[in-house]
Amino acid sequence: MADTYAKNVATSAEEAAKIVPRAEFRVFGKDIIEGVVEHMWCCKATLFKARVMPAETYILSKKTNEANVKVRDGLLDIKTKVGETPEGFEIFQPRGKFQFPVKREELAEILRNLQVEIALDKNGYTFDEFCDIVREHPELALVTVEKKRYGFSVNGVICEYAKVWFNGAMVETACCESENYEAMKGAVEALGIAELPNTNYLKAAKKVVGM
Repeated sequence: MADTYAKNVATSAEEAAKIVPRAEFRVFGKDIIEGVVEHMWCCKATLFKARVMPAETYILSKKTNEANVKVRDGLLDIKTKVGETPEGFEIFQPRGKFQFPVKREELAEILRNLQVEIALDKNGYTFDEFCDIVREHPELALVTVEKKRYGFSVNGVICEYAKVWFNGAMVETACCESENYEAMKGAVEALGIAELPNTNYLKAAKKVVGM
């Protein structure tokens, strides 16, 4: 099973396009973890890792919930929604993980996916310069995200539950993700979260920060 908590490495847009995207079903709330833990032992879950993640910076756009843009491990990371399964699981395709200073053409493509227009007059942008661009745009926002994640699997499906802090406000989350949609459906049901709304990080962060 792939290590979903492995440290990020820079990935070009061409390399990212070759990655087979996983579907994801994720829920957020105030009382998620207790129920998931109770169910996971009944469905013979295999625990494989717990980790406190380094703080990440998410970039939210009022224009879209389909471009997941964040800075993690010092890389500007983007994936975009490319579809949904018949069950409503969201499919996000990785689009690249770029080192700072980020090239103008790479940043322009990221901003296009965020559905905002910003004139770029430099060949490359540092992390601080990128954050300044976001802060100055009325339809963008920066959110600091901290996570304490517990990873496990159910019948080969990657799962987790976690505590997440959006700008210091804590919520609980749980998710399942896989290329195997049938197995994923079974895992979602086994964990007792199937009746909760599928909510990705972007939607959850917007709700917490009032965007």
